[in-house]
Amino acid sequence: MNEQTLRLNRERRFLVLLGVICLSLIGGALYMQVVLGEAPCPLCILQRYALLLIALFAFIGAAMPGRRSLTLFEGLVVLSAIGGIIAAGNHVYILANPMVSCGIDTLQPIVDDLPLAKVWPLVFQVDGFCSTPYPPILGLSLAQWALMAFVLTAVLVPLGIIRNRRRG
Repeated sequence: MNEQTLRLNRERRFLVLLGVICLSLIGGALYMQVVLGEAPCPLCILQRYALLLIALFAFIGAAMPGRRSLTLFEGLVVLSAIGGIIAAGNHVYILANPMVSCGIDTLQPIVDDLPLAKVWPLVFQVDGFCSTPYPPILGLSLAQWALMAFVLTAVLVPLGIIRNRRRG
């Protein structure tokens, strides 16, 4: 194998790891919802969609044979992460300013009408309010953890591309 193939394989392994992490985060959110009784708000559900899209694009990208198709799906991963940053950033803002609402009256029907909410309502249906303060995990709210994960994804994926392809 030449050096370029080794570098692309490193990118593919990173994408698989990223996909597994995103699915694990969704699993953690489901644990908090089902076991701990923490109801998801519209912004929580939008963050789940972003995580699912990142995982989906990461897995498809890792399976792509060529460099261009791999780059296309890495771009879709970054776009999904940016969507997650918007949802999680808004959620963090609402938690910091409890008088602000996520607009459950306007967002709930929109989020609940998305296709996956009909297919898998336990995971993708709104059941709570964005301003509900749940206990922090290691000092951060779940929205802050999600925001950090989305920012890291949006930064690390392009950095990985640059690092792995600068000499290739």
